[in-house]
Amino acid sequence: MTETNQTDGSTPTPQEIPQRKPIRGWLALVLLALAIVVTLGIRLWPKISFQQKNIYTAQVVIISLFLELLWVLFLSRLKWSVRLLVFGSVVGVIALTAGLFRIHGVTGDLLPILEWRWKQPDTMAMPMGQPTPSARGTKPIIQTTNDFPQFLGPHRNAQVEGPTLARDWQAQPPQKLWSHPVGAGWSGLAVLDHYAVTQEQRGDEEMVVSYDLLTGKVLWSHADPAHYNTIIAGEGPRATPTIVSNRVYTLGATGILNCLDLETGARIWSKDIIKDNQAKVNGWGMAGSPLVVDQKVIVNAGGPNDHSLVAYDAATGNFVWGGGNTGADYSSPLLVTLAGVRQILIFAGRVSAHDVDSGKVLWDYPWPGGHPHIAIPVLLPGDRVLISSGYGTGSELLQIKKAVDGKWSSTRIWKSIRLKAKFTNVVYRDGFIYGLDDGILVCLDAADGSLKWKEGRYGHGQVILSGPLLLVMDEGGDVVLVEPVPLEHRELTRFTALPGKTWNPPALAGTYLVVRNDKEAACYRLPVAAP
Repeated sequence: MTETNQTDGSTPTPQEIPQRKPIRGWLALVLLALAIVVTLGIRLWPKISFQQKNIYTAQVVIISLFLELLWVLFLSRLKWSVRLLVFGSVVGVIALTAGLFRIHGVTGDLLPILEWRWKQPDTMAMPMGQPTPSARGTKPIIQTTNDFPQFLGPHRNAQVEGPTLARDWQAQPPQKLWSHPVGAGWSGLAVLDHYAVTQEQRGDEEMVVSYDLLTGKVLWSHADPAHYNTIIAGEGPRATPTIVSNRVYTLGATGILNCLDLETGARIWSKDIIKDNQAKVNGWGMAGSPLVVDQKVIVNAGGPNDHSLVAYDAATGNFVWGGGNTGADYSSPLLVTLAGVRQILIFAGRVSAHDVDSGKVLWDYPWPGGHPHIAIPVLLPGDRVLISSGYGTGSELLQIKKAVDGKWSSTRIWKSIRLKAKFTNVVYRDGFIYGLDDGILVCLDAADGSLKWKEGRYGHGQVILSGPLLLVMDEGGDVVLVEPVPLEHRELTRFTALPGKTWNPPALAGTYLVVRNDKEAACYRLPVAAP
């Protein structure tokens, strides 16, 4: 039986049957090709940082996916059942992913880290303790070069004077003394005598916790009702405690400055540096570790009206002085001597030097903005100061001079894009500079900034110069030993100390290496070289 025309009963010709318009596949291909070209342009563009490339690439992917979905729905000419199926599938996958996973911070290259939404911190496994002195805590506290009492060590320059470490950890493996879960945070550990003190986030409390160096047992803990947490920056405090004599000074992520008793954890005084100085909490939290100089505790509050860098009396917490108007940043203050004058350097917006007694700005040097300033300036012989930052900025070496009339000057000696220290601090040894350039170890000649070598992908970790050897804490939790020589990159040995992302600065007190990240802490005894 043949189909007939409904009006006149005749059979329709092929020309009379409605034809579906062809699918506009070329438009989808054009969008895909354009996305590929733009992505390649971003990845190959030399004037933007690796982190910015990742951000821009993610934006291209999101925009391209959105445009492809618009094509499917309105321009593809597919059957509506197919269009709705494709759209629903994509939206469903996105919703399922969002329901199953959450972003637990980012890597040093700003790539998101995903974890299951139902995963909770193992608080039951975290050691707890009472704020009571240990049996050994009553003996006199004596600081030695084998202690690591503050951020980056005794001299706040990521260098220690201790036993010469063994160069082969396969033949002589490091001995693990203890490891256990800890609260979130990016604080390092300060070590004096048998006390190892750090900061952690446990629930809605920001805590200062003192562990026994040899056993990991909690000696005491102090809690404040504070909680800093963002998707990108992560959770918890990020400044390392400072131990001086029998006092512990800590700065929390929301600006709580504490002075605690080293033996018991009892609070001696506390200040809110944000409220006191009409300042604002940084986007990544307050991260500058307190500096104690001449019975003053110095922190970068970032307040206006000469309250950028401020000093409090170490014994009473009374306000002593304020200076500068550069705002807050993430670098820690550093005591140096330049042209025979003791002064405090702070890398906050620009590089500024402050008088120790009054806080007055002696000199400053402009620096590119628009990104965090984190790495501490490095003092080099001959009244020279090295400054470095990430996000494509690079490094500069400054010559600092004081004229007869008392005026200070800061002059650039050289500039290099070869070392971009994002948050890894840089070390100097025997005329050469060693640091992580966007996660790769480099060696620069301090005389002219020329690159000697670039090798060793350690991520955005931290470094400590221990005598003739460079200890690298890589972002993945490995500890690597490197011989710092300008001839070539010489990796000697390594071992895995922690699982997962490790941004926290390690502490090396003699042969005791204490490490932590936002989930776990551990202590290792490192082998020493034979006499």
